[in-house]
Amino acid sequence: MSSEDSEGRSRAYYDDFATGYERERHHGYHALLDELELGVALPFADGRDVLEVGCGTGLILGRLNAVARSAEGVDLSPGMLEKARARGLRVREASATELPYGDASFDLVLSFKVLAHVPDLPRALSEMARVCRPGGRVLAELYNPWSLRYLAKRLAGPGKISDGRTEADVFTRWDPPTKLGALLPPELALEEVRGLRVLTPAAFVHKLPFVGRALARAEHGVTRSPLRWFGGFLVVVATKRA
Repeated sequence: MSSEDSEGRSRAYYDDFATGYERERHHGYHALLDELELGVALPFADGRDVLEVGCGTGLILGRLNAVARSAEGVDLSPGMLEKARARGLRVREASATELPYGDASFDLVLSFKVLAHVPDLPRALSEMARVCRPGGRVLAELYNPWSLRYLAKRLAGPGKISDGRTEADVFTRWDPPTKLGALLPPELALEEVRGLRVLTPAAFVHKLPFVGRALARAEHGVTRSPLRWFGGFLVVVATKRA
């Protein structure tokens, strides 16, 4: 399949997903995941120029915009971007593999929940590095096969995202911790890796009042521990070389 065909399928998938994307995202597991991601990103975003690649409806971008000097987002899906614009956010329709910005435009370039669905991941990472300033940071979140999340996905099968689509309708890759450094382009130096959703066996447990709260606290505590290598989401923190 050509890159244009792949992007067309992804655009249609996320346009469909946009209609109900935020239905479950303001509480429980999905809210926790956003908080964990923001825990990584916010310190790097404070007072800086930020680009989010795959900004979706702007839930993360809106929080970054509150602390950044400037914050912009790109996404393939017009449906997602419509909701981001309704939040007053500065966003553009664009592909992760062809960012519409000049070299060294941002201090922080980040992507959550997106890169695992980009077939040409090396090109996307190279583009993120290109638009990042020397000394700036790139945060790249990938999916980890060494995780409870991966096991749960394999056992449960593709989740339903709308009446006519499931998660099987979008490309998804899983990259083990041992391969993360090799994925980075040469202009990026690996600084650290954070692990998110390490302990959660299945998303529904966060709907259980006492269990959910205890598990959420525990998840915040293990993002940089040795257990991070078993996180369902691995956030690579890299520095742009001078």
